[in-house]
Amino acid sequence: MSLSNGELWLLITGLSLTAYALKAVGFVVVGSRAMPQMLERCLALIPASLLAALVVKDTFTVANELVVDARAAGLAVATIAVWRRAPFIVVVVAAMAATAVVRAIG
Repeated sequence: MSLSNGELWLLITGLSLTAYALKAVGFVVVGSRAMPQMLERCLALIPASLLAALVVKDTFTVANELVVDARAAGLAVATIAVWRRAPFIVVVVAAMAATAVVRAIG
């Protein structure tokens, strides 16, 4: 299925408005009411879990295929660096270096 530029922009605009409307409905429905403590704790974990899911998906897939390549080594190094409480820039540089070394070797 191929969309023209006009159709594509119409789709993007429609989806953007729908997303904004859903967020606005959430504010109207919830308003100033306090959420149960259990729900607030669960909602606080959503951004971290979404980020982790995106990292894993982008690390281990290319198009519709599962792959294990140099990116997995970079993720492993970054995971170890975070576990060791390295500064963010060290985590990024170490992961980048590990990925580059594995790509150069293989």
